[in-house]
Amino acid sequence: MRKMVFLSLLLLLLLAGCTSSPQQTVTLAADELLPPFLTSATPRVRDAYRFAVANPDTLAHIPCYCGCGNMGHTSNLSCYVQSPAGDGAVTFDEHANGCGICVDITQDVMRLSAEGQSLWEIRTYVDAQYSPFGPSTDTPLPPQS
Repeated sequence: MRKMVFLSLLLLLLLAGCTSSPQQTVTLAADELLPPFLTSATPRVRDAYRFAVANPDTLAHIPCYCGCGNMGHTSNLSCYVQSPAGDGAVTFDEHANGCGICVDITQDVMRLSAEGQSLWEIRTYVDAQYSPFGPSTDTPLPPQS
């Protein structure tokens, strides 16, 4: 019983950490790689940001389960990128830099994509794996192929 209470409290703290930070943005030109706030980030976080910039159509169909829907996020992509500009500039969101759930989801998408899984299979996996963590963002389903 004590273990269950501890795990529940730990989960609440993790979720609170993902949703309570203010949303900050940095816009970079197309020739710049990553924003300065990622200088001290771990390689897996930087890799997740790079993946988000390179694969926006994929992450736009993957929900996030950290509770960031309350911040206006609509998919896992929103945790990294607010909006790509027509000129190639990217407006970054710092949220995923401090949220392990966002990065874990992206890392799973990266792995499953590399294994050749379809976007539908990846979405199904993410929904099954992460739905216990909390409500998902309101993310459109991937197109059927």
